[in-house]
Amino acid sequence: MRKQLKEARMRAGLTQQQMAEKLDISLVYYQKIEAGERTGDFTIWDRLEDITGIHQRILREI
Repeated sequence: MRKQLKEARMRAGLTQQQMAEKLDISLVYYQKIEAGERTGDFTIWDRLEDITGIHQRILREI
């Protein structure tokens, strides 16, 4: 599990569904990224960094 990503999403006050919508990806795909089962492309990580204000290197930690 990517604990930092989950915590950042929760601090932003977003559900997994809301985050998936902001990223324009499916809920299942986002859940797999957060669980560490999928990597996601650089575009997604750039957008996650913009949304959370946390560097993607930290968000990617498992």
